[in-house]
Amino acid sequence: MTESKTVLPRGIYTALVTPFRDGEIDHAAWERLVSRQVAAGVAGLVPVGCTGEAAALDEAEREWLVRRCVEIADGACAVVAGSGTNVTAGTIALSERTAKWGVDALMLISPYYNKPQQHGLVAHYRAVARAVDTPQVLYNVPGRTAVNIQPATVAELADEPNIIAVKEASGNLDQIAEIMKIPGLQVFSGDDGLNLPIFELGAAGAISVLSNILPGASVRMWDAWSEGRADAARKIADGLSPVVEALFIETNPAPAKTLLDMMGLCDRAPRLPLAPVTDATSGKLADFHERILGPLIAEEPQ
Repeated sequence: MTESKTVLPRGIYTALVTPFRDGEIDHAAWERLVSRQVAAGVAGLVPVGCTGEAAALDEAEREWLVRRCVEIADGACAVVAGSGTNVTAGTIALSERTAKWGVDALMLISPYYNKPQQHGLVAHYRAVARAVDTPQVLYNVPGRTAVNIQPATVAELADEPNIIAVKEASGNLDQIAEIMKIPGLQVFSGDDGLNLPIFELGAAGAISVLSNILPGASVRMWDAWSEGRADAARKIADGLSPVVEALFIETNPAPAKTLLDMMGLCDRAPRLPLAPVTDATSGKLADFHERILGPLIAEEPQ
């Protein structure tokens, strides 16, 4: 069943933050952020995922963000929109609606809070895949969901024609290597700190928080790796390592939004229950922005 599956472009996909101002979507900032990513040459954009605070968005906000992202991308890169919830019927309904907004694929986080068994995950994803005729990316992030999608579960789901890829954020390289062996699926890194090791295992790219800040450098790292210039890719990755560390000093996406604010691209405020970073963290990020990030930003598309 795998020969007819959609194949996503290989490379860097940016897990976009959602900009707010005074509690509402900042439309101008969204257009600015998306346009900057397209100009940097990313392979894809991922709106309304975890980094985009999807769980805090209402239906109208989701639709505007996704439709506008698709319009700005205008075919220059893929758009993979988050449409997972922790209820199967709700995921099907949201996925059906999201599919109509012009996306190339859907990204489905594993059900959080419910903590389903592995056979429950199979039943959940299979139900969505058979109800919604749009390519789908499984999203494994046990740090947020309390459930790990195990390789045997992924292998069982790989037979579904609409399940085309996995975003792997388990942090377990042995597990990811096992998933890489499953035919008919692309695997994308979902952990910026492990991007290069996951590329070395054969990943099709990364769905990245880092590329919100440095899309150009992220693309250059991928290009170097995919062109066989491993030493150049490692040099870029080493230079980006302090940025990755800074981005996860508090819960994502609060640090990323703080740095984007310092860069003049959007307001730092997340939506409750996420709060802005503490004053102490803000001070550390300001120092980091001045000493380390500034020269890297200077190399980015303006």
